[in-house]
Formats: sequence, C-alpha cells, structure tokens
Amino acid sequence: MKNLSFDAYTLKWIAVIGMVLNHIAIAWASILPFGALLLFYGAGGLTYTIMAFFVVEGYKHTSNLKKYMSRLLIFGLIAQAFHPMVLGITAVMPGPFLNILFTINLSLIVLLMYDNIKSRFLFWLLFIVACVVAMFMDLMFIGILVPLWYYTIKEESKRRTLPGVISGTIWGVIGVLSAFGVMAIMAMKNTPGMEADAQYLLDSFGFAPEVALAMPTFAIGCFLGAILIRNYNGERGKKAKWLFYIAYPLHLALIAAVSLALGLTEFNLFGFIG
Repeated sequence: MKNLSFDAYTLKWIAVIGMVLNHIAIAWASILPFGALLLFYGAGGLTYTIMAFFVVEGYKHTSNLKKYMSRLLIFGLIAQAFHPMVLGITAVMPGPFLNILFTINLSLIVLLMYDNIKSRFLFWLLFIVACVVAMFMDLMFIGILVPLWYYTIKEESKRRTLPGVISGTIWGVIGVLSAFGVMAIMAMKNTPGMEADAQYLLDSFGFAPEVALAMPTFAIGCFLGAILIRNYNGERGKKAKWLFYIAYPLHLALIAAVSLALGLTEFNLFGFIG
C-alpha cells in the first residue's frame, strides 16, 4: 500500500462515485441483483470516510468559513427537495431526515465549539445536544463524531487511519444488528397472526428490507476509505471546488426522476409536497 498516492481531486471523485452508487442501492434495492446491491451500498462507506476527512481539511484551510457554511446550506436546501424520494421517509418518523450537507454544517459548528469553548465540560454537554440534533440528519450522530476525531487526533498516521477504522467497526455492528433484525422480522411475516405487525416494522425502516441486509458492507467501505486517506499525498490536484456541491443535488434529482419513471417511489418534494 505504500506505493499508493492520491491527491484531493482523485479522492473527491472516488467519494462522489461512492455516493452515487450508495444512493442507487438504497433507491433501487428492490430491482438490483443482490451482489450489486452489496457492492453499491458498501461504496457509501468510502464516501463517508473521505467526506469526513475533507470536511476537517476545509475547516482548517478555508479563507471564509461563513461562505463555506452558506454554500452548504444553500445546496443542502436544494438537495432536500429530492432527498426523501431517494432515501425514503419512515413510518415511525414521518418527516424526512435532513440530508448530509446539513450534517456537514453541524459538524463544522461542532468544530467551532471545540475551538472556542474553553470549558471542556460545556463543550461535551453541547456536543451531546448536537448528537441529538444529528439523529434527524443523514448518518446521525456518527456523522458529526468522525470529523471531530479527524480534527482532534494529533499523531498524523493515527489521524488518517483511526477514524475510518473505528467508524467502520461501529457501522459494522449497526449493520449486523440491522441485518439480523430484518431477518427476524421476515420470519415474523411468515408466522400466522403476525403478518400485519411484521409489515408495519418493515415499513418503519423507510427503505427496502434488502438495504438492511446490505448494511454490513458499509463498514468495509469505511475500512477501505481509511486506507485511501492514509495514502493521501496532501496535494490538491485539479481544482474541484464545486464538484460535491453540484454533484450532490444533481445526482439526487436524477435518481429520483428515474425512480419515479420506474414506479419505485412517489412524487414528494421535501417530504411534504406530493
């Protein structure tokens, strides 16, 4: 692995491709071959790890944090229109989760708090509050925890590796529990008298049961992402300032449009207009 070398431009493209594949897996799980579903869903772990690393790099090196966060907010609002049609709305929580650009903005707020709040007790108290808020966003509390690790771990080789490995382990546990949970519910569905309860539980996920079965592969993507980040050469490469901003809402809109054409989702802008 020592011969591998990736600049920021290459890593960001890998993250974008992984993101698209992961969202295709979620949106089209019911029609994809299961092998493709496993591969596509796992690619999201690559995106998650690379994204978290570059959120921190952006925080450290941006010349205007307010503009950085404003761009995230604007593109996040645009993307939110299509987000529910791709990632689903659960029966337990009828309102849509906020998309990952809101999670990134919350991560930046956490980093700001870490740098500016002198009392560690107060910081961790507010961090817990942020974790609760993050439960209504993509990747939940882990989405703001991993960038904090990338920011606070001092030894560089550990900083490059540990966040991806630890988050991969966490997602692995979550994925295995989700997969076994869905298998148990599917067994319930075949039990006389429990069909309705089982169907309600399946609907509560907000996505196809096949997605839950694929969830453990997300951990593999995180581990691979840690390897890529470890071999980041520190060079920017080609300019790609607007790559993720444009790609995020654009790919959601395209996946939503195809999903509508295939009858895999219902028209529902922002989760409320349909």
